[in-house]
Amino acid sequence: MKGWVRGLLLLSVVAVAAAYLAMPILTVRALVRAAETGDEAALERLVDFPAFRESAKEQLTGRLMAEMREDERTDDSALAGLGMLFGPMLIDGAVDMLVTPQAVAAMVETAKAPDPTDAVTPEEPASEQSDIRQGYAYRDLNTFVLTLTDPDRPGEPLKLLLRRDGLFGWKLAGVELPET
Repeated sequence: MKGWVRGLLLLSVVAVAAAYLAMPILTVRALVRAAETGDEAALERLVDFPAFRESAKEQLTGRLMAEMREDERTDDSALAGLGMLFGPMLIDGAVDMLVTPQAVAAMVETAKAPDPTDAVTPEEPASEQSDIRQGYAYRDLNTFVLTLTDPDRPGEPLKLLLRRDGLFGWKLAGVELPET
């Protein structure tokens, strides 16, 4: 009897550990399926939009500041200074407008982030089967990375960061934009 209880306990621990480690992959599959079908309600459930927007703003602002610092070294230093002053505000507004369920769906299907400097609406997701490559990895126990790579742009992977939401839940909460 004692061996039977021990075996059941061990089996339970293994099952919980497997579920704990597999849940982000199931979340990624649900995210991709929601993107492909255009299921906005599912995308709303699977994405932490405030955290995702903040992540995008931080990265884009950092890039802008780096570009402006390089421009300061040229003759247009006054223009670069204005860019450093007003750029973050423009990025904040653009990201707030661009990061929508439709934009997240387009990112998942095209492996391309929307450009906040464009005033146009985000690209529509591809209707046909795409060749986007997906890679999965844990960054740590609370961060899971979905790497999306378009074979036409192999050096520009888009990394979507999922963060743990409770014990077994995961939500898309960040992005690492490709190097330009």
